[in-house]
This record gives sequence, C-alpha cells and structure tokens, in this order.
Amino acid sequence: MSKIISAVKTFVADENGVTAIEYGLIAALVGVAIAGAVKLLGTQLDTTFGDIVTKLKNV
Repeated sequence: MSKIISAVKTFVADENGVTAIEYGLIAALVGVAIAGAVKLLGTQLDTTFGDIVTKLKNV
C-alpha cells in the first residue's frame, strides 16, 4: 500500500505534465489566432482578386 501512496505523491509532485499542458494551451491559442487571421485575410484576398478579375475582363 505504501508503494501506491508513494507513486501517487511522486505523480502529484511531477511538474512535467503541467508544462506539457501549458504548451498545449498556448499552441491551441496560437491556432485559434491563426484561424481568425486567415478567415479575415481570406475574405479580403477574395475581394481583391475579384476586383482584379473584373478589371482584367474590362481591359
């Protein structure tokens, strides 16, 4: 029984898992920011290329 208690105490004291979770949360936040930027820029690029296509057809 003391081996189980010792293993649980070691697991709770280990901070490597906490660091991995923090990095995972940061990566998720960066991913959300990139997705938002791509959506915003994608709409603007679509409009810009649409304008270019229209102007080229009129030439």
